[in-house]
Amino acid sequence: MNIFLILLVKIFPLYINVGLGFFATKYLDVQRHSVAALLIYIIGPIVVLSATMSVEINASVAFLPIFLYIFGSIIAFATLFIFGKNWNDPTGNILAFSSGTGNTGYFGIPLALIFFDTDLANIYIFTVLASLLYENTTGFYVTAKGNFTAKQSLVKIIKLPILHAFIVGITLNIMGIKLPEELTFYSDQFKSSYGILGMMMLGMGLHGFNKSEDLDVKFIKISFIIKFIFWPASILALIYLDKSFIQLLNEDLYKVLILFSIVPLAGNTVSLAVLLNAKPEKASLSVFLSTVLSILFIPLALYLYGGF
Repeated sequence: MNIFLILLVKIFPLYINVGLGFFATKYLDVQRHSVAALLIYIIGPIVVLSATMSVEINASVAFLPIFLYIFGSIIAFATLFIFGKNWNDPTGNILAFSSGTGNTGYFGIPLALIFFDTDLANIYIFTVLASLLYENTTGFYVTAKGNFTAKQSLVKIIKLPILHAFIVGITLNIMGIKLPEELTFYSDQFKSSYGILGMMMLGMGLHGFNKSEDLDVKFIKISFIIKFIFWPASILALIYLDKSFIQLLNEDLYKVLILFSIVPLAGNTVSLAVLLNAKPEKASLSVFLSTVLSILFIPLALYLYGGF
């Protein structure tokens, strides 16, 4: 009960941001496309660069984003192959994108700050780079493929500055160059902005929602099964294998994996859907419903795991 109440109080402002996003689009004529572009092309790369430079990387820590990136990519391509032909529009591509990731940034980082100490929270933030990298490579490809050719999709991927920021950050980290303390406060403001604008995007995507066109029960059912059942079950299987045989990770890193696997559908599903004109209202409704469901699902999952 304490975990549930703490979670509810801490995440309530996130839902206020969703409402503000809806209000801004409906009454202030704020353009979703512009906000999505800010998140993907400016704010995201700065967050990635600062986080990549700050964490202390070893074999165990490096394993987390590498594994989660590969695992998410496999799920995305498998989902596109199995379910991609179920719709006559880019819905199957949006489903594939959302299946391979989760709201690990906008939703997961505040939760990590609640449950983890500073060092472990930093490791979680570094692990979130797996989602950012996935969303802007594999995820962008399977989404853009609904509107563009393979060659056009790959060209768009190469141009994404978030990849350049990741490469620069890793390079500087390996060279022992850390972010100067004078700039830490500045970069932290971008982390806050990333979360606020990301949640507002959900509300912006809800504007213009039409029940008869955008309430896709099949899409919601499949995405929820993958996100709330398949993902946690797969991570628990990995933890079991590591405890029994591999022994590469530790209990703290297990917590990072668990939290990574139980967050709701990714907010960037809406961002990419807006940029690519791939059913943003349908994507936003599904993300919003999964976020609401997470109020009960996350405390229950943490209670059942028993490691928090």
